[in-house]
Amino acid sequence: MAPGILILDGGLGTSLIRKYNVKFTDDMPLWTSHLVFSNRETLLQCQRDFGNLPVDILLTATYQISNDAFAKTRTKEFPKGVPSTHIPDIINDVVRVAEEAKQDTAKLALSVGPYGAIMKPSQEYSGEYDKAHSSMESLQAWHTKRLKLFTGITDIRSRLGYISFETLPRSDEIKAMRKALDATVELAEIPFWTTCVYPDDKMTLPSGESVREAIDAIKPMGVGINCTNVWKLDELLREYENAISDMIREGQVQQWPALVLYPDGVNGEKFNYDTMRWELPEDERYTIKIPWEEQVAQVVRATQNRGNWPQVVVGGCCLSTSDAIGRLRSLLISE
Repeated sequence: MAPGILILDGGLGTSLIRKYNVKFTDDMPLWTSHLVFSNRETLLQCQRDFGNLPVDILLTATYQISNDAFAKTRTKEFPKGVPSTHIPDIINDVVRVAEEAKQDTAKLALSVGPYGAIMKPSQEYSGEYDKAHSSMESLQAWHTKRLKLFTGITDIRSRLGYISFETLPRSDEIKAMRKALDATVELAEIPFWTTCVYPDDKMTLPSGESVREAIDAIKPMGVGINCTNVWKLDELLREYENAISDMIREGQVQQWPALVLYPDGVNGEKFNYDTMRWELPEDERYTIKIPWEEQVAQVVRATQNRGNWPQVVVGGCCLSTSDAIGRLRSLLISE
């Protein structure tokens, strides 16, 4: 068994769409969380597909939860938006679904996406935010208010193993989320990780900032990459390793953090914001020649062999399936 590996789940949203025929609309700004109103059993079954593999860590369906999203949600029960008095019960139920889906020994990670995830169209791949949320101070205020929603989770410290700040496109937002977490006492003692997105051909954040700038902003406890093409991972991880080695040598951090890695499960597809679909472009140079899980396993083994990470958490993001995560688990973990 490769030491220090924990298996994470995969692309919940795309699994709901492709396997369970869920259709997300503009009236569902809570995204996967919306299913606790409309189709709780389907959300449970989809998460259970991953929980039964089993995975060691299961992400909650909370990626797009925010004050804005609750205000814009339209249901039969709440035709004018969800009142603040009902929000704690709804979030508790979203967490409860994940608890029902996982194995007893697995832990939950609270999924928290960037501000760009609630924009229309979504901007986590670009980091191009509106003027009202274009500074670290404004993003800190927004995330502080948003994190406050999660403090209503009953028995929060015993139910959550981790907090996952994911798909971060810019370093000022990374810093803003850290400050927001520090200001939220109920969450501050829960271990967290921060993963960044590296879209298209770039080896930088969408903002144009380097890996080192991202790592500097994280001040690592757990660092990583999500929602990014598999073929980029090895080069990016070498940059991560160089950045952290430099920070240790400079005395900025004392030890290596955990690595969290969950790339997209795409086979050449790209997300088309006009059609709101994953589509295969005519240029097929990104088409995976060997199975996705084999490529991910190769990258994980290579970075482990370089001997720095004390822990590696690995799973999948968009278009990764429970079947693929199961095969990845078999490749990396011997029973």
